[in-house]
Amino acid sequence: MTGFGASEGPVGGGTLRIELKSVNHRYLSLALKAPSELAALEAEIRERLRRDFERGHFSVGIRWTEGPSRTSGGPQLDVERARLALAQLRELEAVAGLTGGVTLELLARQPDVFIAPDEPAAAIEWAAVEAVLGRAIEELKAGRAREGAALGTELLQRIGLIRARAASVAELAPGRVVRERDRLRAAVGQLLDGRTVDEARLAQEIAFLAEKLDITEELVRLEAHLAASAAALAADRPVGKQLGFLAQEMGREVNTIGSKANDAAMQHLVVEMKGELERFREQLENLE
Repeated sequence: MTGFGASEGPVGGGTLRIELKSVNHRYLSLALKAPSELAALEAEIRERLRRDFERGHFSVGIRWTEGPSRTSGGPQLDVERARLALAQLRELEAVAGLTGGVTLELLARQPDVFIAPDEPAAAIEWAAVEAVLGRAIEELKAGRAREGAALGTELLQRIGLIRARAASVAELAPGRVVRERDRLRAAVGQLLDGRTVDEARLAQEIAFLAEKLDITEELVRLEAHLAASAAALAADRPVGKQLGFLAQEMGREVNTIGSKANDAAMQHLVVEMKGELERFREQLENLE
């Protein structure tokens, strides 16, 4: 699901900002961009996100809005460089025939007289980073929850439509068996050309045909999968993978019903169920 979350807070004497963006993805994918000071914490950041999310592509942007504090002081004087620069300035003054002497201000402006040492940054504590990350995650989860609620409503509508088509199929099924019985009786009578019909054998064939065309078990299993899907959508947990499995099982039952239909009206309803089920599957790609 799509979403955005951001937070910033004090970390290591500076201010750290974390921005999270998520888009639809079948699996969990993480792209992390962070300052070098947080390189040692990359594994913890990834693991923290995996604890909260199961699906989606996440872009994690981390930056300093105020740099972390350093453990030592400011620029340091390079005495040897200052002496060399002073000698060179006095030589230049003499060559140019100038008077007035070399001032302290001029000397201080010379390159490398003052140097900034490589100062190690203050230690970055995971607890401080996690606090900022946790707030960004909560904001992202809230946005994904709003989208999830809308998707849940859409999926429940698809479940209702499939259930309605299945109920219509169940109403048509008994009449189809009667029509097949009459068709079989008429065909046998025509073949016998007026001779006596073996009613026992005919009844046996009709019973066999009725069993072959019976879709009661498929309708019962389909309803069980629909009910399980509706229950999953009402649960407060990630259900995308579970619904994907249930959608696969519903597809099996609908296909079997279609293969046994042998009736134009029932086949039409099966096609509609397949269409609704395909829309159901498409929306699952957006659901965690």
